[in-house]
Amino acid sequence: MQYETLLLSIEEHICVLTLNRPDKLNALNFTMNTELPQALREIGEDRKIRAVIITGAGDAFCSGGDVKETLGVQISQPSMWKVNFGRRLKGEPNLIDLVTGMRQAGIPFIAAINGVTVGVGFSLALACDMRIASEKARFSMAFVRRGVCPDTGATYLLPRLIGSGRASELFLTGKFIDASEADRIGLVNRVVPHDELMASAKELAEEIANNPPLAVQVAKRMMYLGMVAPDLGEQIAYESACSRMLMETDDFAEGIKSFTEKRPPEFKGS
Repeated sequence: MQYETLLLSIEEHICVLTLNRPDKLNALNFTMNTELPQALREIGEDRKIRAVIITGAGDAFCSGGDVKETLGVQISQPSMWKVNFGRRLKGEPNLIDLVTGMRQAGIPFIAAINGVTVGVGFSLALACDMRIASEKARFSMAFVRRGVCPDTGATYLLPRLIGSGRASELFLTGKFIDASEADRIGLVNRVVPHDELMASAKELAEEIANNPPLAVQVAKRMMYLGMVAPDLGEQIAYESACSRMLMETDDFAEGIKSFTEKRPPEFKGS
């Protein structure tokens, strides 16, 4: 499928989804708001894809919402939250479905953060399972500076990632932090030289994609369930049930067989 504001490329088992409005620092407008959930659906329907990298074209990851077009500066235009709410009422895909869908998907998502990451762009990076930042990356939860509160899952995701104290500072000041500070507080997995960003992200994606897809899918979902599980015993019981299920798969048999035969495994996701 062709998109107006996105680029989607697939090479073997890895998909690269690029926010493609470089002249607007990849700010989210109405079209991108519609196309992102569509792209997620397309990715989910392609069983070959085992890992997804999300990045931005040009000098930014995503500078937030397109103020002029998206937030209703022009009186004739409805605001983004009204559009999203209306779409939810109609059962149509929207940005909220994108964030929840990324978290619920079995496919791991890696944010390759190449530059400025603000507001809803920050929320999108948080919805990814892993984040690799260029040394040029900068982050801001700028919502309060615009008179609104953080949204698109940010208030759920950020405190769980870096703790409530550090999240409060970012939410309530709206200040920018650089890549090294993001690394120090655990916001990103690592910081790499700018020209090595995509290579590093693809290396991580390939490492994941080389593993059995069903095991990766279950491990991701178990991890997030474990973060909200009522107690340790219940989570251990769930782990045991999932392990028994995975031991019935062809990929489990291939993993054992390839290990004993001392050869690289060939996992097929079955």
